[in-house]
Amino acid sequence: MMREKVAELLKNALEENESLFLIDLNISEDNQIRVILDGDEGVTVEDCIGVSRQIEHNLDREEYDFSLEVMSAGVSEPLTLPRQYKKNLGRNLKIKTKNGEKIEGELTAVNDEDFTLKWSAREPKPVGKGKITVQKEATLPYKDIMEAKVMITF
Repeated sequence: MMREKVAELLKNALEENESLFLIDLNISEDNQIRVILDGDEGVTVEDCIGVSRQIEHNLDREEYDFSLEVMSAGVSEPLTLPRQYKKNLGRNLKIKTKNGEKIEGELTAVNDEDFTLKWSAREPKPVGKGKITVQKEATLPYKDIMEAKVMITF
């Protein structure tokens, strides 16, 4: 019952700010509510406060004893939704596929089923000794991805 109420309140809060979207909603056995958000333009402290108030002010403390935590998806968190990939177009990602392959490259295209990465790789020359740098590109379906993280550069 509580989960449905919190989910409905969260849905209403996110409808008020359509640039925000839900990454995770977790309610523990002892009613600790944990909401993780992301946004097309990022998530501000004010966004978290607004969502928190929307939930907290509409849940009856007499009926439910709960704690509430609303936070943004951290920079070290893996991407989980196509919408997160879209907001990171042009950035470098580190990908682990389900078959164990690891790829680091620039996110150049995104749609609802897959995304495209481009990167440079050193390969042996076709003729003679030494290596040459070649440009590679791969389109990867989300279903084949174990983990995708944005690479932070300073």
